[in-house]
Order: sequence, then structure tokens, then C-alpha cells
Amino acid sequence: MALWGGRFKGEASVQFKKFNDSLPVDYRMAVQDIVGSIAWAGAIHSVGVLSADEHTRLVEALNELKASVEADPEQILTSDAEDIHSWVEGKLIEATGDLGKKLHTGRSRNDQVATDLKLWCKETGGELLLALVNLQQAMMDLAEREKNTVLPGYTHLQRAQPVTFGHWCLAYVEMFNRDIGRLKDALYRADTSPLGSGALAGTAYPVDRDLLAQNLGFRRATLNSLDAVSDRDHVIEFLSSASISMMHMSRFAEDLIFYNSGEAGFVEMSDLVSSGSSLMPQKKNPDACELIRGKAGRVIGSLTGMMVTMKALPLAYNKDMQEDKEGLFDALDTWLEVMEMAVLVADGLKVNRSRTLAAAQQGYSNATELADYLVAKDIPFREAHHIVGEAVLAAIDAGHALEDFTLAQLQEFSDKIENDVYQYLSIESCLDKREVLGGTSPGQVQKALDTMSGENASLNAQVIGAPGKVQIQHALKQVQQRLNAQLAAALSVRRARMSDVEKITEIVAYWADKGEILPRSRDNIIHDIQNFVVAEIDGQVVGSASLYIYQKGLAEIRSVVVDKVFHNQGQGQAMVQYLLQFAYEIELQKIIVLTYVPEYFTKLGFALIEKSSLADNIIEDSEQSPHKNPEDEVAMEYIVQRS
Repeated sequence: MALWGGRFKGEASVQFKKFNDSLPVDYRMAVQDIVGSIAWAGAIHSVGVLSADEHTRLVEALNELKASVEADPEQILTSDAEDIHSWVEGKLIEATGDLGKKLHTGRSRNDQVATDLKLWCKETGGELLLALVNLQQAMMDLAEREKNTVLPGYTHLQRAQPVTFGHWCLAYVEMFNRDIGRLKDALYRADTSPLGSGALAGTAYPVDRDLLAQNLGFRRATLNSLDAVSDRDHVIEFLSSASISMMHMSRFAEDLIFYNSGEAGFVEMSDLVSSGSSLMPQKKNPDACELIRGKAGRVIGSLTGMMVTMKALPLAYNKDMQEDKEGLFDALDTWLEVMEMAVLVADGLKVNRSRTLAAAQQGYSNATELADYLVAKDIPFREAHHIVGEAVLAAIDAGHALEDFTLAQLQEFSDKIENDVYQYLSIESCLDKREVLGGTSPGQVQKALDTMSGENASLNAQVIGAPGKVQIQHALKQVQQRLNAQLAAALSVRRARMSDVEKITEIVAYWADKGEILPRSRDNIIHDIQNFVVAEIDGQVVGSASLYIYQKGLAEIRSVVVDKVFHNQGQGQAMVQYLLQFAYEIELQKIIVLTYVPEYFTKLGFALIEKSSLADNIIEDSEQSPHKNPEDEVAMEYIVQRS
């Protein structure tokens, strides 16, 4: 049924009808059109157009239609109606007779479609926000898993300086955080109601548009009827938000495609997001990431199309605007699907830690550290830069790393170089020195994790007024709670240095006096400092643990202690996890502990074994605490899983 036939003597051609009709696209706004119609029925009832009985009958019929559409939205597509507005009106007339024809009094399809589309954008925006938070959660989880994994950083696709894989993850968390901000801004500006603006000049009936906006869940009514019916800024803003986010997603995909290549070998994609070759049986292709990269162009194309459509339209409504929905629906569907796929990619990603570490150690990524070392020796940076450039050239000719030069060889480039240079050339030193805000040091990664928790705290503040609002906000709060719990557990752990000896000795002595661990002398700790790790809070060492290697493939975790002031905050667990990751990197096969608290290590993946199964030298090397019953000490093991 056409809503405009009285002016015409003849029928439109079938070809034009097919060209003109928008029902195959805008049927998705059926619920929003019905919700808007219910609100409009209330508005014209308030000004005497509908009686109380008529209003009741219309609202009942509209609610029945809404329930029918929610149960089976595809039913609409069997109709030959011009658009979703004529379909709803036709169904209403079928149900209520001539009464259904009164509903459109004072209303135009121009303000009707503008209202429907804004309602749809508000609801869809809530779903997109939730998907962005889920994607951030997945990247935070990956950052937590790989926060200590060394990764070569790149500029110009050339190895530059080492970073951590966790730092790489957090770069995308930052991007997605900006995406959230843009989407929230777009939702805020879209949260105005055009209903009551008529075709272009406003309705002739004295309806309370502010109350009407409130009843529909908008924060206010629009202030200019010409603008209200011809405004599609919200469509463009949503497409812009989607396009920028998809650009971020494409960069994420491109990084992983490179990392997954045989030439890099840094990561392996899960089988869930990969495919094979029909010809080459050895292939495992990163198709999910390639499709993410490809679909970015499709979304950006929708933005370009809408901008070009709107760029020269005179006020007010023009039929060109009918082109707003197809590109928008497709782009936002694609954005949502891509975010869900990216979560699957991140969740199943396996990182080859030994390969990333080896790559970071190549390419002279510690050259900047050597230059900084020379600067600390009062050599101007430009001169230090030149000296190190010559050293790198010599190292390339020799076919080895900078740290493989002997001290005498290094001193040929500068007599300022002393024996302490080697500690500056280690990967750990390269990472730990990047303590500036936003740097890649473990401490700064921790601060970044904490900051993200605060920035996301009010994420659902703008998801207001849309259908499904309560469910969306509840889901967002649940995600935020999980995110906060994850961030609270993140800690800063690093390899120990000689400057840590006194603090380690102090903490070990305290717990040894309590009988909780075996005593370790200061000389013993100095001798084994390379086997220790420490946990820090705000730069203060609060705990330590060590890994003692017995033989190829076997090691023991010892002396896991935390300053009593900082107990029950997760530092001990973080140090054990760090050592387990380190064991993986150096290709150990089994880690053992001898402990009086097996429940603690059970939570970390250790399993009980018979103490008698251990080699004699291990038992002999472990003295019994005089404060404990020897029968209470148990042996446990952790099998290092290789990918």
C-alpha cells in the first residue's frame, strides 16, 4: 500500500517500484518504527486527536504487532510494501480498520524515518560498545599472558628496539579505547528526537516534543525542524567511528599476519581461525586476519559513499537519503563481526617466546643502549651515535652481536667503555630502562593496565535510552568487573640485579628466621643473583624467588618470599609465573618445588609427586627446616608445555 497515491492518476511502473522501495533494507527498523508509533499515539491523544478508547486500541494493536515482529522479523520481506513505515501502517489498518489511518496525523515519513534510525543507532551502539569492551578484555588477557615476552619492535619494518609482547597488546588497547570514546561521542550527539518535526516545518499539532522525546528515551528533542529531518550526521559519525576502528583492526591483523609468517615465526594462529590450501598440504593460512584487513576497505567505502551522497543536498529531506541505511547496516554488521573474530584470534594465539627473544637479540636492537651508555660517560650523543654506528658496522662484518665483542674490542671504538657495559647491552636492561610514562618497562606496562581500568569505569554512561538498555548496561558492568579483577592481579616482576642483593637478603632472612624457608647467606645470594627474580611495587622490591637448574630440562623454584607488609597481593604468584615463563623460553621440561604449602602451588598448575622419585642429589641439596615437621614437606612438579 502506497501512502501517497491520491495525487497520481496512474500506477508507478514495476521497474520504478523495485528501484524506489526500501523495505528489503529498512525492515530491520520495524521494532523502532512501532516503538515510535506508540509514542506518537500518546502524543496525539494528549492533544485530542485520539480518544482514550482509540488510543488504547491502537497501542494494543501496535504491541501485538511488535511481539509478532520480534518473533519473526523475516515475515516482513514477503510483503510488497514500499517501506517499513507503510508496512506497519498497513498491518495496523488490518487490525483496527479506519482507526489505523488516524495514527499518521501530524506526522511525516521524514521525521518518522529520522526517529527510527536514531533509535536503531542507539540500540546498536550499545552492542558495539560491548563488543569493543570484549575486544579490549581479550587484548588485556593476551597482554597479561605475554607481559614478559620479549618482542622485537619495528620502525620501517626494520628491527629497532626490543619491547614486550604485552606492550604491543596494550598499543591496540589504547586504539580501541579511543574507538570507545568516539562511539560514545557519536551516541551522545545522536540522542535527540526528531519526532514532531513533520516533513520539514514542524507539526501543526501542539504536542509536547520534550515529553515525547523523554517517552522515547532521548535526552531531548531536536531544536530545528529543517535540520531534524535532513540530518544524517549520526549516520556519518557511526560510519566514521566504524572506519577508524576498522583501520585499527586492519593494523592489528597486518601485524599478526607478519608475525605469523614463516620468515618471522613469532606466533601461530589457532586452527579455529585458519584455513589450508587446496593444493599445498603444508599451508596454514591466517585467513581470519586477512579477511579483517580486507573488510576494512568495505567499511571505509560505506563512509565515503555516505559523505558523497550528503555533500550537496539542499535542505530539507531528499530521496537520496534513502541510501543512508544499506551502507550503515552493512558497515556496523561488519564491524561487529570483525570485533568478535578478533577476540577469537587473540584468545587462541600462541606466541613462540624463544623465537621472539632470539629475534630481539638480533638486528643490533641494543645499539641505542650502547649510545646511551656512552652519553652517561660524558660523550655527546651525536658523537656516541657515530661511535656506535662504527661498532655496529664492525659487528655486521664479524657476523655477531654487539655484546659478543670482548671488552678490548669494544674499547677500540671508545676508551670510555668499561667492563660494566655488558649489563647495559642485555635485553633486560633495554626493557627496564624504558621506565618513562608509556614506555615498555614492566613497571610502565603495569601502570598502563591500571590506567585502562580507570578510563573504562564509566563506559556505559552514554548507553542510555535504547531498547535493551538494562541488559546492555548489565553486561557492560559484568565485563568491567572482570576487567578490573584482571588488572588488579597484574604485577611488575623482573630479573634481579646486584643492587637488589641487600633487599633480597633482608626478606629471605626474615622468613628463614620464621622457619618458612631455608636460610640463604648474602654471599650465596650474590653468587646466584642471576637465578633470582624480584617483584616491585612503585619501584620498591617487595619479594624474590629463584630458579635453580640441576640439569638440562630440570630446575627447582626456591625461596619464594614476599615482604610481610605486602602479603596477599599476588606478588608471589606473579614471580612463580614469571619463572615458569622463563623456563619455557630456555626450553626446560620440568620444574619442581619442595614445599609445606602444596595448595599454593596447586593453583599455579603444579601436581603432587612422590618425594622418593627425586634424584638423591636434589634431596641432599634440600635441608630440612628445624621449625617444620619433615613429614609435612611434599614434592610437586610442573610440566612445561611446548607448542
